Amino acid sequence: MGTLLLASLATLVFCAPGYPGGAGDAQPFIEQFASAATAISGWPPGSLAAVYDPTEQGGLAKLAGSDAALAFVPYAFYVQHGGELHLTPIVQADVTGIGTQERWTLVGKEGAVSGPTSLAGYTLLSVAGYSPDFVRQWALEAWPLPPDVKIESTGQILSALRRIAAGEHVVALLDQTQTAALATLPFAPQLKALAQSAPLPVAIIAVINGRVPPARVRTLQQGLFKMAHEAADADTLSQLRLKGFVPLQLPAHTAAP
Repeated sequence: MGTLLLASLATLVFCAPGYPGGAGDAQPFIEQFASAATAISGWPPGSLAAVYDPTEQGGLAKLAGSDAALAFVPYAFYVQHGGELHLTPIVQADVTGIGTQERWTLVGKEGAVSGPTSLAGYTLLSVAGYSPDFVRQWALEAWPLPPDVKIESTGQILSALRRIAAGEHVVALLDQTQTAALATLPFAPQLKALAQSAPLPVAIIAVINGRVPPARVRTLQQGLFKMAHEAADADTLSQLRLKGFVPLQLPAHTAAP
């Protein structure tokens, strides 16, 4: 476990698999965020870079880089990869329009699903489908899926919902924003919410493999907490659909890295 010297360049990796937006589109905003976080935390100027990747494999490759010190990832990504990457969460994101926690909703065709066992042979599609552990053990902890359910990742949730309405053996696990939009669909009456998760964190920032010294972690935490109260920093946060950061509120049975 190596500790990076923060006087040299370290990297904050943003990774949000399945959500829209290309790396080039996000890059200016995350660079602005890294600069603002560095300044408000009292870190040496220019000591923190930032990169973005919208794919699971691309994000994993960047997070494995020798200069990667911090990760900004959805909670589903942390559940799936936190152990192998030795991620230690330090703050939780407060996301505009969602908050610090969200509920995930399993949606199927009206009248076609009577309970978990009736999903045998089905395919489950979700923006979080890259994280089967999150889907089975967290989002659907109280609604155990049959072992043969295929869990697949997709950023095309509208297409998935159309397939459900058409009667295919498909269900979809929706995040809070996607669930809220269900009522606007012309085929909404053909869909049914089957199960809903307990409130779960939306996203976290974590240290990778102990690469930030504890003293630097503490100053970064305090700086991130203050960003929402500084006008210029609040504007920077808004560009990333963030309201700010809060102390960790992870579920009690979250595994340690």
